[in-house]
Amino acid sequence: MIQLYHFALSPFCRKVRLTLAEKKMEVVLEPLPYWEAGSEFLRMNPAGKVPVLRMDRLILSDSQAICEYIEETMPEPPLMPRDPEKRAEVRRLVAWFDDKFHAEVTSKLVYERINKKLTRQGYPDGTNVKSGVKAIKFHLDYMGWLLDQRRWLAGPDMTLADFAAAAHLSCLDYSSDVDWNRNAGVRDWYAKIKSRPAFRSILADVVPGFRPAPHYADLDF
Repeated sequence: MIQLYHFALSPFCRKVRLTLAEKKMEVVLEPLPYWEAGSEFLRMNPAGKVPVLRMDRLILSDSQAICEYIEETMPEPPLMPRDPEKRAEVRRLVAWFDDKFHAEVTSKLVYERINKKLTRQGYPDGTNVKSGVKAIKFHLDYMGWLLDQRRWLAGPDMTLADFAAAAHLSCLDYSSDVDWNRNAGVRDWYAKIKSRPAFRSILADVVPGFRPAPHYADLDF
């Protein structure tokens, strides 16, 4: 049995969920409020972070380590190119979204508006929210520039780079923090990836106390 300990609005968990679903791997989702992680979970991952993937006696943590393990052990359908140069570009973009985008946008919007309330850490910081609203415009424009030259973010085929980006944007879209009218190319890209069967469970997510945006699960926005 494969178990994934996750939090519904974590982009890192969502990236792993998309990868598992795309590979058609059956997994039992174990919702876990990571801020209340007990000793049993900390034995699996002393960092106290989700996601954590448990496959019998094997325990894996860190979203990118998990995704690349899945890719290496379940290579079909491929989510990484074979060419080393193209693989490097996928990894660059995954790092872009999981590091830069996360720091400048996701942490400033999703974490301030939702996670703070869930974890009882106080009210949103207005300065951080304004910073996130400003930063997402730059990132959407950058994605639009990439998609003007490529079919998918990293090249002609869908890769982990697309899943990393979609994981973050889907969390933001839950609370209607994405201006889909800013760039038609990004909107079309997201509609395409959002329509994949792998996305179904994510679109069904509901965080108690926070209703998703009306268009969140609408494949046609």
